[in-house]
Amino acid sequence: MLRGIRVLDLTRMLAGPYATMLLADLGAEVIKVEEPAGDPIRGMGPPFEADGRGAYFMAVNRNKKSVVLDLRKDEDRGRFLELVKTADVVIDNFRAGVIERLGVTAGVLRAARPDLVTCSMTAFGSDGPYRELPAFDLVVQAMGGGMSITGEPGRRPTRAGIPIGDLAAGVFAAFAVCAALVQRDRSGRGEHIDLGLLDVQVSLLTYIAQYYLTDGKVPGPMGTGHQSVVPYQAFPTADGFVVVAVFVENFWAPLCQVLGAPELVERYPDNASRVAARDELVPILEARFLQQSTDEWVRELWAAGVPSGPVNTLDRVLSDPQVLHRRMVVSDGERRLIGNPIKTGTEGTFTPAPELGAHNGEYLG
Repeated sequence: MLRGIRVLDLTRMLAGPYATMLLADLGAEVIKVEEPAGDPIRGMGPPFEADGRGAYFMAVNRNKKSVVLDLRKDEDRGRFLELVKTADVVIDNFRAGVIERLGVTAGVLRAARPDLVTCSMTAFGSDGPYRELPAFDLVVQAMGGGMSITGEPGRRPTRAGIPIGDLAAGVFAAFAVCAALVQRDRSGRGEHIDLGLLDVQVSLLTYIAQYYLTDGKVPGPMGTGHQSVVPYQAFPTADGFVVVAVFVENFWAPLCQVLGAPELVERYPDNASRVAARDELVPILEARFLQQSTDEWVRELWAAGVPSGPVNTLDRVLSDPQVLHRRMVVSDGERRLIGNPIKTGTEGTFTPAPELGAHNGEYLG
C-alpha cells in the first residue's frame, strides 16, 4: 500500500517507533536514523532475548532499516540532508526545541526536498505554555483526563494497562502522514504535521467530554461500568470474569433468559430504568454470574446472541482461535510477534528489528 514511499525515522522510545512501524507494515521503506548510542529502548528490559536484545525494542521496530548518524556533527547532518533528498517523509519525536538545536527543522528539510512530508511528535505540541516540559505516556494519560475516569470508584487513579498515550499518538501520526501523502499527490506540496500527545488524549475523551460540556457534571471512575448503559461491565464468575454489553435493548431479554431470571425483564424493562436502579440491579446480576464458570457463561451467552466475552489473560489472548485465524500472532523468522491488524488480502511479511547501524553501507555508502 505504501510501497515506494521512503520514511526517515528519527524517532525513539515508543510513540514514534510505533507510528513508523505501522507505516513499515504497510510497505513503506523505513530507515531508522539513530544516534551512535542507539535508540534508548534497545536496552530496555527485562525481558531480554537470548542474545541480549530487549523485547520492548523488538516489538515496535520490525520491518525497518538502521543507520547511525550524529546530527550534532556537521558532516553527519550533511549526510542526513542528502538522504532527505531521496525521502518522502521525515518523522521525529524529539522533545520540543531539539530539532532546532540539531538544525533539522521542517524548513531546513523542505529546502532539501520541497514536497517533503514532515511530522514532529511532542508531548504538548510545538507551542503553548507546556511546550518545553518533558513527559512520557503516564504523564499525558494523567493530564489528558483518562486516568481520572479509569479504575474503581474510591480508589487511586489508574493508568490504562496499554500505554494508550504513546500508542494512540502513533496511530494518529501514521494516519496524518498518509493523509499528507495523499494531499501531496494532488497538490505537489509537502506538509508539516505538529502532533501533541496531550492533544490526542483530549481527542479520545469523545462523548465523555461532550457529556461534561452538556451537563457540567465531572465524571469519575466506574470500574468496567458505563455511565449511560446497564448492564455494560465485567462480572465475577465462579473462576474468573465475563463482560456483558447490553448496549441496545434487544439484548436484555436474552441475557435474562440465560441467567434464569426472566422476571428482570418486566422489573427493569428499559435502559433508563436499569440505569436508575443500577445499585439494586447489578448485585442481582453479580449473584447469578457467580453460579457458573466463565467458559460456561460465555458458551450460553454466545448461543443466545448476547454481546459478551471472557476477560482474557495474555496467554489466552495469544492462543485464541480467532486471534490465530486472523494472523495476529506471526513470525519474523526469529520470534513470534504481534501481527498487522490491517488486512488487505495480501499476506504480510515481517523482518526483525535491525541491529544498530546494520544498513549504513546500503544508505550512507
